[in-house]
Amino acid sequence: MIRSALPARILIGMLAGLALGIVISEATYYFLRDGETRTPQLIELDIPAGTAEKVQRGQADPLLPDSMTFVIGDTLVVKNHDSVNHQLGPLFIPPGSSASLKLDSAQNYAASCTFQPGRYLGLEVQPALTIQTRLIGVLQAGIPLGFLFVLYGVFAIPIKKKAAA
Repeated sequence: MIRSALPARILIGMLAGLALGIVISEATYYFLRDGETRTPQLIELDIPAGTAEKVQRGQADPLLPDSMTFVIGDTLVVKNHDSVNHQLGPLFIPPGSSASLKLDSAQNYAASCTFQPGRYLGLEVQPALTIQTRLIGVLQAGIPLGFLFVLYGVFAIPIKKKAAA
């Protein structure tokens, strides 16, 4: 009778681990999601008039972010409404014009930037969240938890022997 209880404990432990993995992974996704499930878009960044003067005084323009997060495939379009040339990484943007940058790979950039007092702009490019990446998260949490539950169920909880009649 002891041997027939072992497979049931293993199955129950693994199922409990996967169930808890689903709860943990999906709760984390629900609370931390931030548009990463969206499709690639055209994202515009406007450099307001007078930005160069503010940067010379060491002031940041409150309309300009110091970092931005993108999804692979996004295109950043920078429009210069200032009276001087500006640069963002490889983009050179003369006054009254615009330039675009296609973000093709997942990585973190610290792009040189003339419209920030710190002289750089952080650009984070992430892969879009798919059902496959969510499933990987469930499995990465659920399988180790399942093994822990199996170990606990097999070694910490004694299997009761049936009394002989």
